[in-house]
Amino acid sequence: MKLESIPLYEKLADEIAATIANGTLQPGEKLPSLRSMRQRRKVSMTTVQEAFGVLEDRGLIEAKPQSGYFVRGRLPLPPPPDASAPNAGPQTVITNPLLWRYLCYAADAGETSFACATPSSELYPTRVLNSITNQVMRRQPGLVTDYGRSDGLPELCRQIARRTVDWGQSLAGEDVLITNGCVEAINLCLQAVTKPGDVVAIESPSYFGILQLLENRGLRGLEIPTDPVTGMSLEALDLTTRSGEVKAVFIVSNFSNPLGSLVPEENKRRMVQMLAQRNIPLIEDDLYGEFYFGSDRPLPAKAFDTTGNVLYCNSFTKQALPGMRVGWVAGGRYHAELQMHKFTLSFCTPSLLQAVAAEFLAAGGFDRHMRQLRRTMCKQLRETLALVSQVFPKGTRLAEPQGGFLLWLELPEGADTVALFDAAMQEGIGFTPGPLFSLNGEFRRCMRLS
Repeated sequence: MKLESIPLYEKLADEIAATIANGTLQPGEKLPSLRSMRQRRKVSMTTVQEAFGVLEDRGLIEAKPQSGYFVRGRLPLPPPPDASAPNAGPQTVITNPLLWRYLCYAADAGETSFACATPSSELYPTRVLNSITNQVMRRQPGLVTDYGRSDGLPELCRQIARRTVDWGQSLAGEDVLITNGCVEAINLCLQAVTKPGDVVAIESPSYFGILQLLENRGLRGLEIPTDPVTGMSLEALDLTTRSGEVKAVFIVSNFSNPLGSLVPEENKRRMVQMLAQRNIPLIEDDLYGEFYFGSDRPLPAKAFDTTGNVLYCNSFTKQALPGMRVGWVAGGRYHAELQMHKFTLSFCTPSLLQAVAAEFLAAGGFDRHMRQLRRTMCKQLRETLALVSQVFPKGTRLAEPQGGFLLWLELPEGADTVALFDAAMQEGIGFTPGPLFSLNGEFRRCMRLS
C-alpha cells in the first residue's frame, strides 16, 4: 500500500510508459490525440496534458507541430564503459592530493560547474521550507533552546519509518536514529562494525567521501569490480568475502555515485543473504534512491534484510534540505551501538531542523517536491546525454542511468581528465576527475558530470 496517493496524471503516464516499454507502442508510432485519450480514459483534458508532459520529460514521447505526439526513439548513445577490474588487494587509504584542489574549486563553483553532486539550488522548495520553519518556530519556540533527544525527534523518526512500508520493511520509529546528514550516518556505521586495520569492501569507482571516511578511521579498502549499469559484481564479492578478511561491505545500491548504476533486485537479495550467512555487515547508502525515473522506486537492499545485518543510511540533503543536514540510519541489530556512538560524536541533531523535516513529510510536501524534481532531473539528464553524444570526441563511452543526476564518462585513449580539469578550471568550468574515485589513482580517462 502506498502512503501517498499518486496523482491521476502520474498513473496515466505510467500506464502509457508501460505500453512503450513492452513494445505495444513502437518508436515513431503516433499516440492517440489528447481529445481521444480524454474520452477513452474518462479523465479531464488537464490530466491528459499533464500525463503527456511527464512522458515528454522522461524522454519517451515528443510533440511534432501540427501532427501530435509520437513515441520517441532511443538516443543514439555510445556504449557504456566496461566493468572496472581492480587487481590490488586491501589497501591503506591515502587522500589524493587533487581532492583538496577540487573541493576548493567546488565550493566557489559558478553556473558552468558540473562538479557538485547535488541539484541546482533553484530546484529546492526554499519558500515552502521557510514557511514551515516560521510555523514550527511559532508553535514550538522552545526547540531552539532545547538540546533534544540524542536519538532524534520521535515524530521525524515515525515519519521516516512510515515510508518503509512501501518497500515491505515496516520499521518502527524506535528503529531509526537521526544523524547530521548521511556522511555522519555512514561514519557511525563504520565505527560500530569495524576497528582500525579492518578491511571494508567498496565499489570501484567509489565516492571519494567514503574513501576519506576509511582513511580517517584507519581502515583498509578493497575495491570490488563494478559494472556501470548493474553495480558491484556479486561473483567478485562472493570470492573476496569467503576468507573472513573483509569485515564490512559498503554499497550505494540505487543510482550510485559516481557511476549511476542500479543493482538489480535479485542481486540485492542474494547479496544480503550471502553477507548475513557470513556475518559480514552491509552498510547501504540509499541517498539517491528517490531520484528514480520510472514508475516505481527501486527497493533498497534493506528491503531484503531479515536478520538486521543491513545498516541503512539516508538523508534529505540531496533531495530537499541541503542546508539542514538531516539524515538517518536504520542499523538493525547494531542500533544500540549506533546510539552510543552518536551520543559521543555529536550528541544530537538540531531539533528545529528535525521538526521542519517532520512537518514537510507529514504534510505531503516532500512527495510533491520529489515528483517535480524527478521530472526535471530526467529531462536535464536526457538533454545532457544528447549533448555529450554530439560534442565529446569519438570513442567516448558513457552509461545511461535510470535515475539520479550523475553521468560517468570514459574518454578515448590518451585522455587525461586531471590535466583537463586544470585547464577547465581556468575557463570557469568544473567536473570531477576520475582518479578521485579510486584508491590508487585509476580512471584517469574518466570523469563525473553532475
